[in-house]
Amino acid sequence: MYCIGLMSGTSVDGIDAALVEITGSEIDLRLNLISGQTYPYPREVRSKIMEVCAGKPLSMEEFARLDDAIAHNFAQAAIKLQNGYPRAEIIGSHGQTIFHRPPKVNKEGEIELGYSLQLGRGSIIAQITGIPTVSNFRVADIAAGGQGAPLVPKVDAYLLSHPQYHRCVQNIGGIGNVTYLPPHGQSNWEQQVQGWDTGPGNVLIDLAIQNLTNSQQTYDNDGQWAARGTPCQPLVEKWLQQDFFGQVPPKSTGRELFGPAYLEQCWQEAQFYNLRESDWLATLTELTAASIAQSYGQFINYPIDEVLLCGGGSRNSYLKQRLKQYLPDSEILTTDQVGISVDFKEAIAFAVLGYWRFTCGVTGNFPQVTGAKKTMLLGEINLGF
Repeated sequence: MYCIGLMSGTSVDGIDAALVEITGSEIDLRLNLISGQTYPYPREVRSKIMEVCAGKPLSMEEFARLDDAIAHNFAQAAIKLQNGYPRAEIIGSHGQTIFHRPPKVNKEGEIELGYSLQLGRGSIIAQITGIPTVSNFRVADIAAGGQGAPLVPKVDAYLLSHPQYHRCVQNIGGIGNVTYLPPHGQSNWEQQVQGWDTGPGNVLIDLAIQNLTNSQQTYDNDGQWAARGTPCQPLVEKWLQQDFFGQVPPKSTGRELFGPAYLEQCWQEAQFYNLRESDWLATLTELTAASIAQSYGQFINYPIDEVLLCGGGSRNSYLKQRLKQYLPDSEILTTDQVGISVDFKEAIAFAVLGYWRFTCGVTGNFPQVTGAKKTMLLGEINLGF
């Protein structure tokens, strides 16, 4: 079956669209990436998304317009992607996260359900494209008491586990998330899969670059600017004391924590050290690498043979170098090297989740990863016309 996956992450770089041929269901899952493209948002749409993610309030009229605009951009991405290729039979659309609140224990000791909001209604995408669309994947897991994130570990398990190696699949988008995969020859290996958000990926680095260049540059290309600096280790050690890093999984996070306000706090703390611009960027990059490695040491009970990187951070040579310093006994690879596109892995995952929901009736979450009480069918189906 030909399926499209649509995804825009916390970096808000644009809409990643993947046309995938999928066969099988779970243990026999096979896929072939036919085409992958990234379609940037119009400048005004991206600006509005970034403002909302930073906490700027919206009127309901503005909210509706933004939801419409995101849905139309997602639909157009799906249409453009298919030009010259077989027509897709299903779309799995993650949408654009604008707010994410993990579950928490309130003052009375009661567990409050989490909340996660993705804009870009699947019903609109289905109507515009004429293709059944599965969307709103996170809400079922959250209703069952889960974090609603990360949702890719089950897909990772069936596509990227190895019969002998202990692997970590590390996505470095705006926020980092990891899937730990035990060797799949072990008994009950699925129940041993772990996953959680590791903390900031590119988000703080990107925000700092935008501040330093007055938004003329949006990211540190290949980490070249940071590579000219020296990380301030006392700052990194201080930042790693932040509560989130020590929190035991299941856990998830977003720009609500690691956003402009957090960066400003870090900047104020950095003033004591009189850092150069390159040192400042090197220190933020060090936080990403150190927090990833620290979380492996805290929450995984096995030595990691291979770390498979994906997402934009996988193309940052300096970040990869720093990660290798923290994980000297692990081979640092990318998912490209094991057959899954670095750039479109997340979009591919939502194509699979949509396929599982629409075609197979296969549950999409691992309760031990998200904290949900049980496995759930993920996603709402919109048939279009």
